[in-house]
Amino acid sequence: MGRVWKYGDDVNTDVIIPARYLFTTDPAELAAHCMEDLDPSFAANVRPGDVIVAGRNFGCGSSREHAPVAIRAAGVACVIAASFARIFYRNAINVGLPILECPEAVAALENGEEVEVDVAAGTIRRVATGETFQAAPFPPFMQEILRCGGLVEYARRKLAAAAAGGTGGTEGAR
Repeated sequence: MGRVWKYGDDVNTDVIIPARYLFTTDPAELAAHCMEDLDPSFAANVRPGDVIVAGRNFGCGSSREHAPVAIRAAGVACVIAASFARIFYRNAINVGLPILECPEAVAALENGEEVEVDVAAGTIRRVATGETFQAAPFPPFMQEILRCGGLVEYARRKLAAAAAGGTGGTEGAR
């Protein structure tokens, strides 16, 4: 369960992690400046499990992977948006940041309210009312990438399993 941090349309990567902090790839340092130019209170007040909810075209702008890394390192459990910029969408999966597209949830949810998200099922539940929204869940291989924490760890596990004579599957390899 987490608290909603709600933002509008076209939240770009420059406000998710301002360019002046791109000198580092340290996730903790990036998290300390996450959303700084859009919401100066975010980094200091976000709690593990909180959820970002935003409008259309979340993550537009430059293709930097720093943006989803900063969000994930800040403790955000999931980003729910009406739509995502395509490069952000793929970068989020690559770094293990769960995301869901659900315009109905975006329209209904309010800043500060509590939600429960089941990324595997694609469900978003408003805790106060029990109202549930349905996003399209990811296919199994993408869910496995997210469970592994991103594409690099997923590939490591597949290679290790193959080297050990297994099938290369990552199920249970946590």
